[in-house]
Amino acid sequence: MSSEPQLTSRTEDGRDVPILVWRLGAPLLAISSAPLGGGIGVRHWVVNATVPMSYRRDDPDVHLGELADLLDLRGPGIGLLTGVDVAQVVTATDTGVRIWTTVGLGAPIWAAAPDQPHDPAPRQMDPGKIDPGQMEPARPVGTVNIVALLPVRLSDAALVNAVATVTEAKAQALRELGLPATGTATDAVTLLCPPSGPVAPYGGPRSRWGAPLARAACQAVRLGGATPGVPWSDR
Repeated sequence: MSSEPQLTSRTEDGRDVPILVWRLGAPLLAISSAPLGGGIGVRHWVVNATVPMSYRRDDPDVHLGELADLLDLRGPGIGLLTGVDVAQVVTATDTGVRIWTTVGLGAPIWAAAPDQPHDPAPRQMDPGKIDPGQMEPARPVGTVNIVALLPVRLSDAALVNAVATVTEAKAQALRELGLPATGTATDAVTLLCPPSGPVAPYGGPRSRWGAPLARAACQAVRLGGATPGVPWSDR
C-alpha cells in the first residue's frame, strides 16, 4: 500500500468534488463498516468520497461502485462517503500503525441516547450548545471516517477487537475535545493488514498492535476535531 492516498476529483453538477483513493500495491485483508465492501475480506482499493450535504441517495453502495468504475478501480474494494472535503484528511502514525481520518462533527450523538423523532431536515448544530438528551439518532451531516493500516496480519477475532479499539479511541478523542458525544450516526471504520504472515491474535487497546492503533486513532481524530472539516455545501 502506498504511504499516502491520492487526492483526485470527479465532476458533479458542474463542480469538482474531491475523492481520496488508496490504490493498494497488493491486495490486503480488511475489515470495514463501509457501505461498499464492508465486512471481512481481501480488498484491492479504498475510496473516501466527498458528497454534498444535501446527499439523499439510498443506494450509496451503487454510487460508490459507479465512482470506482470512473476511477478505473478493479477487484473488490471499500467505499466511504462523507460531507467533509476529504482534502482535509488528517494522518497519524504510531509504531508502524498508520491512520487516515476525515472528521465531520456537525451532528454529534451519544451512542446510547434515547430514541428521538426523526427530523429529515438537516440543520447545523453547535457542539458546544448540545443537550445530550436531545441529540437526534440519525442526521445527514457529520461523519468520522477512519482508515487504518497495520503492518502485521491480525486474526479475524483481533480485527473485530481492533474495530472496537479504534471506536473507543475516537470516543476518547471527542472527550478530550470537550465534545459531549461518542461520535456521529454515520461514522465508519476500515482496517487493513497483510493477508498472510504470522498472525497477531489480539487487537485490544493493551495488545501489541491495538495499543499503537488506539494512540494513532485518538491523535488523528483529536487533531481533526480541533479544526473540524467544513461541510462541502458550505465551501
